[in-house]
Amino acid sequence: MTAGSEEVEAFDAFYAATAKRLVATVYAMTGDLGEAEDAVQEAYVRAWQRWDKVSASGDPLPWVRTVAVRLSISTWRRTRGRLRAHFRHGVPADVPGLTEDRVALMGALEELNRDQRQAVVLHHMLGLPVEEVARETGASNGAVRTRLHRARRILGERLADTPAVTGRQVTRNAAAERNATERKGRVRHG
Repeated sequence: MTAGSEEVEAFDAFYAATAKRLVATVYAMTGDLGEAEDAVQEAYVRAWQRWDKVSASGDPLPWVRTVAVRLSISTWRRTRGRLRAHFRHGVPADVPGLTEDRVALMGALEELNRDQRQAVVLHHMLGLPVEEVARETGASNGAVRTRLHRARRILGERLADTPAVTGRQVTRNAAAERNATERKGRVRHG
């Protein structure tokens, strides 16, 4: 492909605007940042090779995201055992920027099946409507809703004891106790 400067500029702008978020999406699906970066890089290479066709749709992001997700799923299937061992043994203590909640979320996402995990990431993390998730995954709207429902139930069970959830619960309980104490105080004095 002989690219004109306008095509190069359009692709560069598209890449700059979408690459980080796409890596985050694929990372959420795979739990492996290196694999996510590799899959996204390959997806952009493939998009560039077909840029005239890919960009003709107006929004090339769904095409690139689909390619990146499929590449990562292919690799994920081959390395599933390695990922399970990783989550079973935990994250090394020297990994910067990983909170206990984030590690718990990645571990919980790993317990979902591929279809549920993809639906959760696309819908809840990217904010895509159910209809768009269905289009991108090739599933019906009803199937996506079912996957989301089942995934939420699993995630709710797995994440119930995480600090973010228990911290909010403690805060709610403390507020309720404080309100009850204040009401009792008003009754005694009033």
